[in-house]
Amino acid sequence: MTKILIVEDDVPFGTMLKTFLIKRDYEVELVFSGLEAFKKLKANFFNLILSDVRLPDTSGLDILKQVKLDNAGTQVIIMTSYAEISMAVEAMKNGAFDYVSKPFRPESILQTIKNALTHTEVQPAVEKRPEKTQKTDSLQGTSFVKGVSEAALKLSDYIELVAPTNMSVLIMGESGTGKEQVAKSIHKQSKRADAPFIAVDCGAIPRELASSEFFGHLKGSFTGAINDKTGHFEAANGGTLFLDEIGNLSYELQVQLLRALQERKIKPVGSNNEIQVDIRVITATNEDLAQAVKEGEFREDLYHRLNEFSIKVPALKERKEDLMLFAEYFLEEANAELEKNVIGFTESAIEAFKNYNWPGNLRELKNMVKRAVLLTQDDMIPLKVLPHEIATASQSNTETEYGLFKNKNEEQLILDALEKAGGNKSKAARLLSIDRKTLYNKLKQYDIKL
Repeated sequence: MTKILIVEDDVPFGTMLKTFLIKRDYEVELVFSGLEAFKKLKANFFNLILSDVRLPDTSGLDILKQVKLDNAGTQVIIMTSYAEISMAVEAMKNGAFDYVSKPFRPESILQTIKNALTHTEVQPAVEKRPEKTQKTDSLQGTSFVKGVSEAALKLSDYIELVAPTNMSVLIMGESGTGKEQVAKSIHKQSKRADAPFIAVDCGAIPRELASSEFFGHLKGSFTGAINDKTGHFEAANGGTLFLDEIGNLSYELQVQLLRALQERKIKPVGSNNEIQVDIRVITATNEDLAQAVKEGEFREDLYHRLNEFSIKVPALKERKEDLMLFAEYFLEEANAELEKNVIGFTESAIEAFKNYNWPGNLRELKNMVKRAVLLTQDDMIPLKVLPHEIATASQSNTETEYGLFKNKNEEQLILDALEKAGGNKSKAARLLSIDRKTLYNKLKQYDIKL
């Protein structure tokens, strides 16, 4: 039987991971410190080591080096936070098979473990960018990064819940939060995944051409109609029609859209024949449609038809735990597009990222990372290539649930965070917006014992 050693000082998380792997027929042992790990490694052989990069008494890198020295065939997977990507890169250089970013769902690591266990060749340390474990769902060349924050997991759960149905979905969120990617993910996980996904920007369609764009037209039906045209509804037949910024539709087109959705029939401009369509409609808006209904700017009957199920996409400032995951993903994209090989971000750049509020959300982050990759001459993106407003952002510009960690009552803040996290130190550290090492120091300073 395959033997796995987990080295993880976060007791609840380590216990959960051990239980999960035992249920998958692995023989698993769990230790909570480097000292215990070294004792186990001296007395036993393990096929695979899963080690946190930060431990109370040593580093996961030290464990990795010892393992590779004693038995080069044993694979090591490093578990790390997004703020410690540079350490993960160092681990890869020293022979780690892969690294996974925490927190993660146990299911997400299974394939990485299987890959490691079937990887029998001893690979030399190489200077290359490590491949990530799967974090994205792709569709027609696009990707949906799921994230790991509570807001992201809730969003993912909602997508998985509604995707297999035929319900109309209204996606709400600030500009740049990735509403279209959410729509594509719903389509990809639906029963219509093999059928067309047609995206329409309602704000970009001239009012006088709107009916033609949506429902098509026949040649000669109006000036300029030199050929027959297939409308968006017919093009999406059998699949999904995504209407972005639905609040921009004129009142006249709202009436036509409501009729098409109710009867599932459309009539091209200039035609007397109706066409039966089978589509699922997903809409998105950054406006308050409910308020628009109250003010008479949006039809109430259409609003309820479109809003059979609603999803709120969180702003980036509401999911700071996902920040570096997105940054790393956009870094990979930028490297591929610009033909560069930037490895990651310096600690000062990461700190600036965390201090900035990201009013432009994911769109702003993506553009900024691409620009930074272009300007970077070294392996790591430095603070100096970031835009001024990001590079100079201070911690006072950010808001956390527990406020700044410069409070006279910080002991109580720590106790409150630990209570809310159920004693989970990693989660408590995230709530306090500090790293786990800082939390350990504070626990020791205030003599807080769990």
